[in-house]
Amino acid sequence: MSRAILQPQLSVAGQDQRFARAFAVINGAIAARAFPGAAVAVVHAGRMVALRGFGRFTYADDARRVGAETMYDLASVSKVVATTAMAMLLYERGLLDLDVAVRAVVPEFADVADPRRDRVTVRMLLAHSSGLPAYARLFEQARSRETLLEAAYKLPLEADPGTRAEYSDIGFIILGEILARVAGEGPAENALSSFCRREVFGPLGMTKTLFRPAEQMCQQFPPTVEDLDFRHRVVQGEVDDENAWVMGGVAGHAGVFSSAGDVAHFAHVLLEGGSPLVRRETLELFTRRQASPAGTTRALGWDTPSRPVSQSGKYFSERAFGHLGYTGTSLWIDPERRLAVALLTNRTWPDRSSQAIKQVRPAFHDAVVEALA
Repeated sequence: MSRAILQPQLSVAGQDQRFARAFAVINGAIAARAFPGAAVAVVHAGRMVALRGFGRFTYADDARRVGAETMYDLASVSKVVATTAMAMLLYERGLLDLDVAVRAVVPEFADVADPRRDRVTVRMLLAHSSGLPAYARLFEQARSRETLLEAAYKLPLEADPGTRAEYSDIGFIILGEILARVAGEGPAENALSSFCRREVFGPLGMTKTLFRPAEQMCQQFPPTVEDLDFRHRVVQGEVDDENAWVMGGVAGHAGVFSSAGDVAHFAHVLLEGGSPLVRRETLELFTRRQASPAGTTRALGWDTPSRPVSQSGKYFSERAFGHLGYTGTSLWIDPERRLAVALLTNRTWPDRSSQAIKQVRPAFHDAVVEALA
């Protein structure tokens, strides 16, 4: 497989003029303290037409400037570039049955007091329709990967399986363990990282994408938060999510660090049909919006644009798919427009309070599409 297919042709000359309005959205957001800095990448029709950094690592005047290849904590965008990618590969190889019961792979999930749990499947975890809660502060009691997983397995269902779409970190924590066991590579902490490095990041040339950066690399990443409550330090170069941190920095729901360019390279492969990562049929299965529960926008692992308001803006088509990350990251891919947009920020700095990213994302995506019209 040629590198030309794996990575889009770099064609960013004149990007400041072509995307002047889109870049103004980012610069305006920085001025308004929505986030201190950002890195963006735009792939269109097989070419990388924008790749640029904005602002600084923090709001300090002497803070390091963000470059085009600055690496950010992807937060929940990890769910698609790592966990869902791994699920697609295992499914395609005949190792992962989407309709297998979770308890068949993870017996610890079974609960004789609630027989509904027997109906929860891998497909439901991917589609966020398992009935599991969205989130739980498991890190407040758990102090190891093993004890956190034990707590996750015991969380009660909040709805009957398959009846409600509820975005769930808990479901993806459990999914990460399932994938590790199916892959047969030992503990999930090692399996997710090693599998994705060997089967996803490496083959696609994603040289700036990894779980658990080495300590000597920490200063290369924008900090995400000044954590006064749990870690009692600035969180920089280690996963922002506390549950993932207790799990050693490698989890099904969070933990990947990457650059906008690498995320765009990943998106480019999907825009080209999925090869050499997966077959087109597998990609279409995972990125197609689920028929149930009623009103869901979820595909398998991925999200799709909601209507009338979406974080992807107003132009992305019905076939588009993407994902958001809590730290202020996002990836949206539209096969009809042959367009992918990666936006990485640390909107959580310094205290996670800013929610302005919710207005910035759609405005930025709309300006990008209008610049390409």
